[in-house]
Amino acid sequence: MDELTASKKNQPTSSVSPVKKTILGRLGPGLITGASDDDPSGIGTYSQAGAQLGFGIGWTMLLTYPLMVAIQEISARIGRTTGHGIAGNLCRHYPNWLLQSIVTLLFIANTVNIGADLSAMADATKLLIGGPTVLYVVLFAAICVIGIVFVNYDRYALILKWMTLSLFSYVAVVFAVQVPWAEALGGVLVPRIVWSNEFFTTLLAIFGTTISPYLFFWQASEEAEEVHANHRRKSLLRAPRQAVDAFSRIRADTLIGMAFSNVIALAIIFATAATLNKAGITDVVTSAQAAEALRPIVGDFAFAIFAFGIVATGLLAVPILAGAAAYAIGEARRWPVGLSRRPKEAVAFYSTLAAATGLGAAITFSPIDPIKALYWTAVVNGAVAVPVMTVMMIMTAQPKVMGDFTVKGWLRWLGWASTIAMAMCMVGMLMSWFM
Repeated sequence: MDELTASKKNQPTSSVSPVKKTILGRLGPGLITGASDDDPSGIGTYSQAGAQLGFGIGWTMLLTYPLMVAIQEISARIGRTTGHGIAGNLCRHYPNWLLQSIVTLLFIANTVNIGADLSAMADATKLLIGGPTVLYVVLFAAICVIGIVFVNYDRYALILKWMTLSLFSYVAVVFAVQVPWAEALGGVLVPRIVWSNEFFTTLLAIFGTTISPYLFFWQASEEAEEVHANHRRKSLLRAPRQAVDAFSRIRADTLIGMAFSNVIALAIIFATAATLNKAGITDVVTSAQAAEALRPIVGDFAFAIFAFGIVATGLLAVPILAGAAAYAIGEARRWPVGLSRRPKEAVAFYSTLAAATGLGAAITFSPIDPIKALYWTAVVNGAVAVPVMTVMMIMTAQPKVMGDFTVKGWLRWLGWASTIAMAMCMVGMLMSWFM
């Protein structure tokens, strides 16, 4: 029996909904998480996929969608049910060595990802208006830190929601180029597998981009944050009557958020497949390179929209990457955490957030190649994702953690399918090294 049905049966009297009955009010962590998945490094991955493999790689978006939905809904349920994020539950129920290993790897991966995103944002801005890349890196890092630290939480959450609209710039790019829709839809509906290292490397990159540990930590922590920030909400362990409404909202939020993420990813694949791939330009590594390559083919308009999208999505994704790292470390150390807290009430939490952003910016000034670093980040993310997802699936089956709201039925099966898919991707990545 599905958990929503079980909750209705066990809790016949439902409480008044603690969230506004508006579309925007009911969408939150899931929508923002889905949008942040299309960060500048993700745009680079999808651009590379479209340029190298054309429309034939589009079917991966249909494959990853249910897997993304399942694991992100499970993450959200952990936060909403317990009132703690993933790291908070790890430190309460699991060995310290497991907690510290996962949190350390997550912080490293997120920091390098921040550096790659800031680098892509700076390159895109330079393409648009010229100027020094170094200045743009510092400026964007400062904007992200100042915004997330000093802007009121409710206002900042609303800003993040509205910033997700910037991703529609990639839909505009699709309509600005000539897409052969029959071929494009065929690539989505009919899986095409090419037995080559290039194909499987791209496939692994797509999975690593769409199913990433920082997304789990962020959505779980934001659901817990909503519990602490809204006095009408309580963790479901303390207020089980709120379960029906909470799980319904989480499911809708996650379904829409992940669909939004995959539609934008498809738009990027379509745009680059219809232009770069058709023109024989397959050597695309970064999102900024994709924007620059588009310019002589489709003109200044599509180029400008594509480059603008890189900057806008980076402003959305960098605070989330830094915030996910800060939540994980703060919960692991049992510090006061939360964006709804004032800076003086959570000094260590906000300092960690600023440090992650600062270290990410510093990477762009070091001899480290941010593109190569991003490749190794994907490896680390894959290494972290499998044990995190495994622990999450075990955690959500235990009444000592989830009370009466353990994850059952089709959601549990899909969660394990997502975990197995990521494990297979890691095995494939390791095998590709020796081929």
